[in-house]
Amino acid sequence: MLGRSLRSTGLSDLPPGPLARVNGRRSEKPRITVIDYGEAHYHEAEIKSVEECFAFKEKPTVTWINIDGLHQVDILEKLGAGYGIHPLVLEDILTDQRPKVEDYEDYVYIVLKMIYFNEKKEGDEHEDDESDEDLIDADQVSLILGPNFVISFKDKEVDVFDPLRDRLRTGKGRIRRMGSDYLAYTMIDAVVDHYFIIMEKLGEMFEDLEDDVVASPEKENLPDIYELKRNMLFLRKSVWPLREAISKLQRSDSPIITESTKIYLRDVYDHTIQVIENVETFRDMSASLLEMYLSGLSNRLNEVLKVLTIISTIFIPLTFITGLYGMNFRNMPELESPYGYPMVVILLIIVGSVMLLFFKKRRWI
Repeated sequence: MLGRSLRSTGLSDLPPGPLARVNGRRSEKPRITVIDYGEAHYHEAEIKSVEECFAFKEKPTVTWINIDGLHQVDILEKLGAGYGIHPLVLEDILTDQRPKVEDYEDYVYIVLKMIYFNEKKEGDEHEDDESDEDLIDADQVSLILGPNFVISFKDKEVDVFDPLRDRLRTGKGRIRRMGSDYLAYTMIDAVVDHYFIIMEKLGEMFEDLEDDVVASPEKENLPDIYELKRNMLFLRKSVWPLREAISKLQRSDSPIITESTKIYLRDVYDHTIQVIENVETFRDMSASLLEMYLSGLSNRLNEVLKVLTIISTIFIPLTFITGLYGMNFRNMPELESPYGYPMVVILLIIVGSVMLLFFKKRRWI
């Protein structure tokens, strides 16, 4: 399923604090990039060892350290020791956490959920409906916000921070003139804004599925409806705690977060509320789709029963007439008449036609 669990990382059997090596089959090193900038200064590099990060710690500029891949615990431990990160925070970075904010005085620990579409599943959804992969996937993004640095951790290659890097390189906007708290705000804002892209794609999927269900409900629609309901539940679990986390950042008394940045956080909070409203709307739509699907099947069954009932009703008098003349009595005058058979056939046609006209006039057919 989505996310990482304590059981999957091997941390469920350990006491609090110690770190365990996760995803031991992965031998490649994590990718560590450093962006150090000021209003008139910019430096970007990919470094080979964690120790190279420590040279930026005492600089007056703002440093953004990004680590892609959390499978080598020794690197995380060295970074935690160099920047004074609590062991419990390092453990939270390695395990699946709900969005939250924790203030450790010297730094602020922030957990976000980066939501994105599973491109493979999205491209194959019409070819393989039995795939176990979810349409929506997530990556936990952990941020360590310090007085002059931000350290970000994520596991997957999908990244919504590329536009932010472009802004830093070109120096557009106020980001190069602001502190590390503003950098953390822009990262949170990038994650929340990406939710709207997800919402837009989901809205299109809901509209297409609704058109299919209304036009002609098929049994193939039911797995799609349940998949959307499951993804809505996952989105809700990811977004609702984020509202609380951003609200906590707004109310924080930490000197790391300035009053000017709190104004921008208020705007992100409003965006989060809007995303939550969209998620709730889509949840209601998924429930409505299921009711519409069941109603469509019921209507189709009613139409079939209606046709069968009309056919049966028409044949009731015809069966009576043919059954009447099927009796082998000697004194039935029509049996000896040379016109008996065609007269009965004509009678059957007249009775059937009159009944059809009657049903049509009453708009039953």
